[in-house]
Amino acid sequence: MNVSNNMAQGLKCAQALSKSAQDTALTLSAKAYAWLAVVGASLSTAATAADLKLPGGPQVYQLNLPEPATRIAAEQNWLHWVLMGICLVIFVGVFGVMFYSIWKHRKSVGHKPANFHESTAVEIAWTVVPFLIVIGMALMATKLLVAQKDTSNADLTIKATGIQWKWGYEYIKGEGEGIAFVSTLDASHRALSNAGGPKKGEEIPDYLLKVDLPLVVPVNQKIRIITTANDVIHAFAVPQFGIKQDAIPGFVRDTWFRAEKTGDFYGQCQELCGKEHAYMPIHVKVVTAEQYSEWVKVKQKEAAAKADDPSKVWVQADLIARGEKVYAANCAACHQASGKAAGPVKALDGSAIVMDADHLKQTKILLNGAGNGSMPAWKQLSDTDIAAVITYTKNQWSNKTGQTVQPAQVLAARK
Repeated sequence: MNVSNNMAQGLKCAQALSKSAQDTALTLSAKAYAWLAVVGASLSTAATAADLKLPGGPQVYQLNLPEPATRIAAEQNWLHWVLMGICLVIFVGVFGVMFYSIWKHRKSVGHKPANFHESTAVEIAWTVVPFLIVIGMALMATKLLVAQKDTSNADLTIKATGIQWKWGYEYIKGEGEGIAFVSTLDASHRALSNAGGPKKGEEIPDYLLKVDLPLVVPVNQKIRIITTANDVIHAFAVPQFGIKQDAIPGFVRDTWFRAEKTGDFYGQCQELCGKEHAYMPIHVKVVTAEQYSEWVKVKQKEAAAKADDPSKVWVQADLIARGEKVYAANCAACHQASGKAAGPVKALDGSAIVMDADHLKQTKILLNGAGNGSMPAWKQLSDTDIAAVITYTKNQWSNKTGQTVQPAQVLAARK
């Protein structure tokens, strides 16, 4: 009877174990299918993301250095991998010998520690060999560094001025000499960022890299970039050109590149320059020599059309209309369209300085900046633009002062 009961209990246990095994198998199978689904979705997402890569900009799932567009950038990539290879060989060699020695000469297999004194030959070897390796690496790096700093015989020289938070470009030598403009993050991207960024599923490859006016240069010509800054330290960097040069207030530094192919190439300020550091992109448009010449002609015509006589006396309504555009392009990002305070940025609506009858106070702030750089200098704007934006702020929102500032007054304040 006991035997029979034991057999019955054993059969039940076996059935329970069998069912448990089946459940486990089903669970594992379900998990496997779930993981396959995740992997499939990831691959699908990756394929979709691959279609959204921005040529000339950061790539989706980028693991390597960016695709070079200049000889210098290509040399940097080559040097990077050669030095990485040397380091890897040294790592494998040193740790391989170390682990081999530990394993083969361990106490548990009967080895006893040897008694010996230092070897002069070994001492010389492990001093001379690393020294020669370092010298070889230094020679390769020095050759590239010297080439990076050779800014002589440039076909075109452009001054890039870092401004919180935009870039001012001035063509100072070569074809296009005299062209100057300020490049700012596209207003629609700024508004999108303020609203919390792209919505789920909304893909914008050039998000926070699109600007209103890109820097245009010709292909296969040596471009010298002179960098400086109006307020704090910035850094002009375009990875695919292999360039990164700090822009320091009161100092002039330079770098160069020669793009070997046409297209759009992107970078960003690479020095932490304040609260809107992320909104300071660089867009370089490389075109053919013929396209560049056409662009120069268009920009020169635009500059001639915009050239205002500072002695011209403007009607207040015209100054306000122009000032509204200047404000939207240059001031609204910090002071807001409403003129209200935004964090540390002081309000313009109701501001004592703006409403003061002495316009020179506000004019000096626009020309020289204020608050240790929190308010950047706007000397790069024309006398008419500064007069227009001052007149606009003095008569906008609740600031109904009725005051008008003329370009000649701004010109006098510059002296």
